[in-house]
Amino acid sequence: MYEQALESKKYIEDKIGSLPTVGLILGSGLGVLADKIANPVVIPYKDIPHFPVSTVEGHAGQLVIGELQGKVVIAMQGRFHFYEGYTMQQVTFPVRVMKLLGVEKMIITNAAGGINETFTPGTLMLLTNQINFTGTSPLIGKNDERFGPRFPDMTTVFDKKMLEIARQSATKLSIDSVREGVYLGLTGPAYETGSEIHMMRGMGADAVGMSTVPEVIVAAHMSIPVLGISCITNLAAGILDQPLNHAEVIEVSNRVQAEFLAYMEDIIASI
Repeated sequence: MYEQALESKKYIEDKIGSLPTVGLILGSGLGVLADKIANPVVIPYKDIPHFPVSTVEGHAGQLVIGELQGKVVIAMQGRFHFYEGYTMQQVTFPVRVMKLLGVEKMIITNAAGGINETFTPGTLMLLTNQINFTGTSPLIGKNDERFGPRFPDMTTVFDKKMLEIARQSATKLSIDSVREGVYLGLTGPAYETGSEIHMMRGMGADAVGMSTVPEVIVAAHMSIPVLGISCITNLAAGILDQPLNHAEVIEVSNRVQAEFLAYMEDIIASI
């Protein structure tokens, strides 16, 4: 995998000027942030050696590299998911490539279901911790020490300094919708049952989704500080007596775009 990551890195490197220092992974409906990047170089995933292709609505399926708030950033406008049939190693491969390109910090976003009943659709949740409930890990298999250690520490998976910057940004911008909580990751693609949500609440989860956890594990493996942000697009199963659907996820993500953009740009300027 290391050699494949080097090939991907070389392909991207040959198409850009300055190397990025901040990596962004943009979840369902949140890829609009990439449209704010100045002097962008856009590279479709299908053109990059060894990259998977995003197949889910709300994921544009391309890298955008350029300038944002005084930083050179590389943004994944859409991500890959385990439920699409990719391996965990493929899902997290772009994180490996970003590190080799020189990324020093990463912001990982997602659309998630709210388990905490104080959350409402449109809440932005800063991730303070995560629960891996996927039943697997992107680190299973032979470990390549060039990427990281066999047994990476996960005590503090979300960077405390960036978390504090995000808190300060919310205060400065008077964004009342920002909360904090624990994200639980599942494989999907089926939404959870009410009984499963009841179990997750007892485990300490505030939100649930089908991404992020594998990417955070690999970022920790490669010693990349991470800030995680969930857009709560719906209340999880069993909280309200109504069916769940992906269209609602996209609709709520679109509704909070202006607030999300202002918040993300302020955080990026400060990290």
